[in-house]
Amino acid sequence: MTATSTSESMAPVHGGQMRQIAARYGIAAERLLDFSANINPDGPPAVVLAAIRRALEVPETLTAYPDLELSGLRLAISKHEGVLPQSVAVANGFVPLLEAALRSLKTVRCLLPVPAFGEYRKTLESCGVAVVTYRLLSDESFRYRPEDLLRALRSERCDSLLLANPQNPSGALCSKEAMQRLIEAATGSGVTVLLDEAFMDYSPVESLAQFAAERANVIVFRSVTKFFAIPGLRVAYAIGGSSVVEGMNRVIAPWPVTTLASEAVCAALGDEVYAEEARGANERRRLWLEEQLARLGIASYPASANFLLLRFPAEFDVDLAWTRMIVGEQIVLRLCTNFEGLPAGHLRIAVRSEMENERLIRGLERVLRTAD
Repeated sequence: MTATSTSESMAPVHGGQMRQIAARYGIAAERLLDFSANINPDGPPAVVLAAIRRALEVPETLTAYPDLELSGLRLAISKHEGVLPQSVAVANGFVPLLEAALRSLKTVRCLLPVPAFGEYRKTLESCGVAVVTYRLLSDESFRYRPEDLLRALRSERCDSLLLANPQNPSGALCSKEAMQRLIEAATGSGVTVLLDEAFMDYSPVESLAQFAAERANVIVFRSVTKFFAIPGLRVAYAIGGSSVVEGMNRVIAPWPVTTLASEAVCAALGDEVYAEEARGANERRRLWLEEQLARLGIASYPASANFLLLRFPAEFDVDLAWTRMIVGEQIVLRLCTNFEGLPAGHLRIAVRSEMENERLIRGLERVLRTAD
């Protein structure tokens, strides 16, 4: 399948946009299998659905304003992470939290390793922050090299560094020890590390949440909704030193999270059995996918999350393959053209259930045969 397509990619900016894709290709949305969004395929924990039902039986859940301080939710998060409640900020997604951090810290100049999630640059620039890009190497699986990052921070005179661990879009994991050394070295240069741990639920021992709560130059951002399969409820949180979090909370708009979302997240965070089973299932499914992709001759990067970044030869037309998977197989992959700094020739897939993963592999086999 040579790269003969000249039309500009029509892929959505984010994964999970099934209605948009269904309308574009004239396919019923319910027929599309979504491998573009990295959501736990087993659905929300039963305790979450039960908590929502109980909450809806109480009229005040809808008729009263949510708790302005989000006390119950912050307490649940603090217990889950082993930090004090005053180290927790909550909002309806990662972007509002990052904006609050940038504005409260009066960030001026940020080093952004790429490839990276497109919302990073967009949010930095919307807050008036100058962005300095640092290109990661594909032959090193886009892994962070702390010493090189430190040199770049000093030479570019940045006051902040925005990272994702596991890295997005590759899924590469930087160890806790290496990340701690980077942050401690950055302290002497007056650099604040903004660390997006959206997919750290799959490797929780490597999280720096507790580390961040004890320091003034690092903020850890966590997503609740991907791991627990509740993205429609829009909840994320940040952990940092109490003075840093206090500054963020002054910037975050009041009532950022609904009562229903708070009840659901409190229930989810307490379900340790679900969490352990989800991690085990994801590991088994991801390893199987890696084996099957290798059998098809498709390269993937080592990952520690619930997705895999696929690499194709330069002559392979990934736009055409993406379209053929939708039209011919009713499967939506993540076309990666809007990940800043990612070379051409990449697609990303979520890790889904065994049956869905098998359907994906069969679909990829057929698409690859048409490319020969």
